[in-house]
Amino acid sequence: MRSLSVRPHGIPAGALATALCALATLLPAGAAQAADYTGIVHPRHQLTLSVPVPGVVLRVAVEPGRRVEAQALLLLLDDRAQAAEEQRRKIVVDDLSETQATEDRLKIVQPLAEDARKLVNTRGAISREDAARAELDFVATRGRLAQLVVQKRRERVEHLAAELERQQRRLLAPVGGVITKVAIDVGEWARPGDALVELVDASVLHLRVNVPAAAARTLKEGGALPVAFEPALGLAAVAGKIGFISPAVDAASGLVELRVQFANPAGRIPPGIKGLVSIASGAAK
Repeated sequence: MRSLSVRPHGIPAGALATALCALATLLPAGAAQAADYTGIVHPRHQLTLSVPVPGVVLRVAVEPGRRVEAQALLLLLDDRAQAAEEQRRKIVVDDLSETQATEDRLKIVQPLAEDARKLVNTRGAISREDAARAELDFVATRGRLAQLVVQKRRERVEHLAAELERQQRRLLAPVGGVITKVAIDVGEWARPGDALVELVDASVLHLRVNVPAAAARTLKEGGALPVAFEPALGLAAVAGKIGFISPAVDAASGLVELRVQFANPAGRIPPGIKGLVSIASGAAK
């Protein structure tokens, strides 16, 4: 029985074989196709802020859309009582009159006590009672000075506590960013844990995307990985860097979480949109 060769109509069998061999030489061994994976873009910080103590709002220093620096005042509770207590504590700390007087007294009684010790055994020079009184005066003055030193330390700690108590009524921005929400107004009562101000720092973004474990194995932290966005937004792709590859594989899906960081200095890329990365499953590490 004769064997039959099949080829496209009009192409000689020898020519087809030559073309296939030439194509094979152009493709690298083990070449893999890139697959696209989609995730959500997240900001570096997205914070919901509240106050640690209750109180009446005395001032709201920001409004939505305003950019603030780190440690900028966002909101102030009524702190007049705490300010008065802080001032009282400061006056107490600064009052060194008794300490100074005791130090001066010690300078006087210490040499008297030392002289009395030397003269107590000299006949007719000083009685033992007078020597004892001089010694007791010295010991009591020295002890009182030690008490005052400790007291001043305690007063300084109490003054610091009063300062911290007042500072708890000032809501400050923990990081720089843009205010996206203010949920309270002057005169309203603020409670600890209430979501009062929302702040977003989108100067650096990261794309969170889940990829198959096999694709994750071809990547390494710190490696470059471009990030593209939804075509309808008209945003150009950006250069990204792999900041995190989860060491764990989700048992249900077999996927690994991947985070790709990229700069957003002009704020043109809004958090919350979809981003896309392409990973060649056969790429080398």
